[in-house]
Amino acid sequence: MSENDKKTIKRMIGDSGEDAVVKALTDKGFQLICRNFEVHNVGELDCVFRKDDAIYVVEVRSRKNKGNYPTSAETVDRKKRMKIVKTTEILIRKYGLYDLDVSFLVAQVTHDTSGMIKKIELIPF
Repeated sequence: MSENDKKTIKRMIGDSGEDAVVKALTDKGFQLICRNFEVHNVGELDCVFRKDDAIYVVEVRSRKNKGNYPTSAETVDRKKRMKIVKTTEILIRKYGLYDLDVSFLVAQVTHDTSGMIKKIELIPF
């Protein structure tokens, strides 16, 4: 399998994970504000939702269930968290969301070996 094929498969798994998270949260009454909100030289937010008086910034991490590797949530290191926070500050200014509480979550999406989603876990960070 070529490197391009591997990247394509990885992207497809990531996209399906994001789609599943959006569906799971909208089914629970969350309103999607935006997806893949990117600020050049700052960072990107995978999904941002609103429910009641809060916004939820969700970093989606998809992974096949593999051995003793770190969990998807553990791969969101301090540097990545800081980028998410800075990008969120810009999003709040852009959409005028000043009066809302903010929660940061990692959506840990576990896929089986065929790529089917087995589980979605939301973990605060």
